[in-house]
Amino acid sequence: MMAKLLRSRVASANEPGCDFPIQNLPYGVFSTEGSAPRCGVAIGDSILDLAACEAQGLVDGAGTFAQPQLNGFIALGRPKWDAVRAALSRLLAEDATHELPLVSMADATLHLPIKVNEFTDFYASKNHAFNVGVLFRGPDNALPPQWTHMPIGYNGRASSVVVSGTPIRRPMGQIKGENGPEWTACRRLDLELELGAIVGGDSTMGERLTVEEAEALIFGYVLLNDWSARDIQAWEYQPLGPFQSKALGTTISPWIVTQAALEPFRSAGAERLNPLLPYLKEDRPGFYDLDIGWTMNGQTMARTNYNVMYYSSAQQLAHHTESGCPMRVGDLIGSGTISGPRREETGALLEMTQAGKEPVTVNGESRTFIHDGDEIGLFAHADGEGYRIGFGPCTGRILPART
Repeated sequence: MMAKLLRSRVASANEPGCDFPIQNLPYGVFSTEGSAPRCGVAIGDSILDLAACEAQGLVDGAGTFAQPQLNGFIALGRPKWDAVRAALSRLLAEDATHELPLVSMADATLHLPIKVNEFTDFYASKNHAFNVGVLFRGPDNALPPQWTHMPIGYNGRASSVVVSGTPIRRPMGQIKGENGPEWTACRRLDLELELGAIVGGDSTMGERLTVEEAEALIFGYVLLNDWSARDIQAWEYQPLGPFQSKALGTTISPWIVTQAALEPFRSAGAERLNPLLPYLKEDRPGFYDLDIGWTMNGQTMARTNYNVMYYSSAQQLAHHTESGCPMRVGDLIGSGTISGPRREETGALLEMTQAGKEPVTVNGESRTFIHDGDEIGLFAHADGEGYRIGFGPCTGRILPART
């Protein structure tokens, strides 16, 4: 006999296709007119005000929910995460009767949900790495020799991580010209479709995390667009990797979907090309069956699944501490561009247009890279039996460069 589908007292949370049913309960930070930012949980088309819930004694966040970011709550650790989630499930259940401090999503302003301490971005899709490698090195040398042995990443800028809806300005920079370097506005602005993992605990400098310990340290996930200036990147990236080409902005979704909400959707990742060293081996699948994609100016451009990835967030985090590098609550770990094997599954225009050689049509207009005024949106959801775990919007519109 199939278990009864859990339903919420918030009617909109029970509607088919709703991103925020009672099975999800993602965390964010919001404000309303004349009020300070505080913590909340998305439920249907509403936000449950956690600061008000705590003031009324309905949940116990150890006094953290009135704060303008979730770092304080996240730092309390997994037992507290689990206890609060259980309390919220009871409060929002269909048969619950206690009056709740609900705020309409339409009346709220959403803020960056965490204070981002550090941002590291990886390169963990074999399809993306191969496609990009073919463009620059040919099919015989597409994957770097170490790629199938360890997660490759770079340290990005926490200061330019912004919440969905924040405009992104086209950067100025140096690019390679016919007669030497040129100073110009970026001509090849791109997106990268990614998932971001939020680190939920500190690790000690000089000590390593196992993959199991790393997974236990992950609080949840957000959508992540690592905006990329491809022409600036091509000129600057050797020998130390991307720098200003990635510093212009990184957009994340405002709602953090927890590991607990995604647990029913665990999935194996891409097939291994060779055995990993013991410190990177996972005892259970570290990926999720997550439908993910992106839009340009409202048109769906590509969609794939997160389970095409080669390295999980837990493997990336474990590798990050290989040298004894300490992690902190609020660190953000980007998955790297998520791309499937086909053109309509690619997570960046660089791949989709073959570095600008094969334009795409967007609402009747030709595009190779992103124009001023274009809006890029990311989406993702996992489909259960009778409900959906969604991430909500992750959008950004491009403003002209300041020359």
